[in-house]
Amino acid sequence: MAPIPTPPAEPQDSLDAYVGLAADGAERQARERGWSTVRSLPPGAMITMEYLAGRLNFEVKEGVVVRCWKG
Repeated sequence: MAPIPTPPAEPQDSLDAYVGLAADGAERQARERGWSTVRSLPPGAMITMEYLAGRLNFEVKEGVVVRCWKG
């Protein structure tokens, strides 16, 4: 049986710090801090629930981040 791969380490970052920022600035800041994938979603968007290490999700309303979570 093949060994289970170890996922890459995620950036040590305060997710609450993104809430209230303009979406474009928050995305730029997240990439500078090492997040490999940054995804902006409208409120209530239908998304799959798979976890992807290194991905940061933003819920954006009227151009402002209102929620942020990993995966």
